[in-house]
Amino acid sequence: MKYALFTLVLTLATSPAFAAGDAEAGGKLFAKTCGGCHSVGEGARGGFGPQLNGIIGRPAGTTTDYQYSDAMKNSGVVWTREKLAAYIEAPKKVVSGTRMIFWGISDQEKIENILAYLETFQPK
Repeated sequence: MKYALFTLVLTLATSPAFAAGDAEAGGKLFAKTCGGCHSVGEGARGGFGPQLNGIIGRPAGTTTDYQYSDAMKNSGVVWTREKLAAYIEAPKKVVSGTRMIFWGISDQEKIENILAYLETFQPK
């Protein structure tokens, strides 16, 4: 039992911490994976998908420059970091009926990197 506890502590202490993420890596991944539909930064606007400036803390389906699905508008979702992580992993599990055509990302490190990048576009 003592060795099992030691192993657990050692595993937790040496596991990579993804909570902060790498914004630079996230920016590259966003450009390849998300940038075809979504924009961020100065001049960002809705296109094939909504712009994502200030996404964290924003209620889903509320930007004025994008036509959201009824499912998104009526979801009641507020985009917290955790909710966005779940959505990036499996969009249809978070908002059933979303029009977003995206298979999801299962790699938690990549998700954390994208979130770190999106956080750089939050209002100061």
